[in-house]
Amino acid sequence: MRIGELAEVTGTSARALRHYERAGLLSSERAPNGYRVYDERAVARVRNIRHLLAAGLVLDDVRVFLPCLDGDVTAAPPSDQGLRVARERLAVLDERLATQARVRDRLAAALRESTADRGRREA
Repeated sequence: MRIGELAEVTGTSARALRHYERAGLLSSERAPNGYRVYDERAVARVRNIRHLLAAGLVLDDVRVFLPCLDGDVTAAPPSDQGLRVARERLAVLDERLATQARVRDRLAAALRESTADRGRREA
């Protein structure tokens, strides 16, 4: 199947598919006219890549799962390396959330202070 067909079947953009290919997660053959041609296994592979990305992993993390990307990645028993990568990514996400919460708290405090100062000036 050509890139447009794979994009349509998987709900992915052709640009994303080319990105996955450059990242080494997806491969294609070239037709005589230069078009990319993917085999039927690419559908499961792309869906699994998208599933892992939606779970919070990044493309570099997804490489760890290459051995199981052509099957049902959600049903496969997790590998030690896969669990390690997932835990590391979770720690990164937790830190980002904590940082955002601190920024939010500072902004909320500044707004409360500003509102209180305004009320005192108007009184």
